[in-house]
Amino acid sequence: MQKLSVLGTLASASIRSELQYRANAVSSIIGGILFQITGFVVVWIIAARFGQIGGWGLPELTFLYGMRLTSHGIFYACFSQMFEFDRVLITGEFDRYLVRPMPPLIQLFTRKLRINAFGDLIGGTVLVIAASTAAPVDWSPLAVTYLILAMIGGGLVEGAVQITLGSLSFRFLQTLPLRSTVNEVFNLYGNYPNTIFPGALRWSLTFLLPIAFVAFFPASVLLNRAGELSVPLWLAAASPLVGMVLFSIAVRVWKWQSVHYQSSGN
Repeated sequence: MQKLSVLGTLASASIRSELQYRANAVSSIIGGILFQITGFVVVWIIAARFGQIGGWGLPELTFLYGMRLTSHGIFYACFSQMFEFDRVLITGEFDRYLVRPMPPLIQLFTRKLRINAFGDLIGGTVLVIAASTAAPVDWSPLAVTYLILAMIGGGLVEGAVQITLGSLSFRFLQTLPLRSTVNEVFNLYGNYPNTIFPGALRWSLTFLLPIAFVAFFPASVLLNRAGELSVPLWLAAASPLVGMVLFSIAVRVWKWQSVHYQSSGN
């Protein structure tokens, strides 16, 4: 309980720090929303031109895009400091984390809040709500609960991948180019139905980089499109649990790799 209290204090301090400059905070959030709108416009244009993408109409594509964007916003709000991890190691800032009574990984996560993450959260939530009436989802309290858990699980999947790859920095110091590339792959392929890709790529986006578990699988479950799944229905439905399991494994990998840390002496 004490660690949870400290975590809440650190997160609150990070948020207050970012909100000190309100104009900058608001512009960052608006910028995040506008940036994501451009990505959705591409999907909208393709759907408007061809009617469907892989058998998914615009309402379903909007629902999928909104789920993935919200999951990405959760990831970015909670774990975006993984993109600063190389610098934290190289400058010796990580040394300070080792002498504080709080797990270093939590200190890294609460180091600074990227306020533009709220642009993703707001934009994604708006898209999900906008599509919820037109998309063929049988809404119930259980479906709403599953939707929320699925989007949290999607954020954990992205976090797990970035933490796992980031842990390699303990050995190689600089892995940001690799992690940035993987982040772009998530952004590029996660917005579309997994079924439109060739078999080998579809398999890679499921088991090598588990992008399909972020939004496609849970969206397919909610949209009653189980017949299109390349995995058993129970596995697709377990996407929120998959996120939790992968995140737990990633934290253990990070701790295992941390024994290779060598201080810069700064």
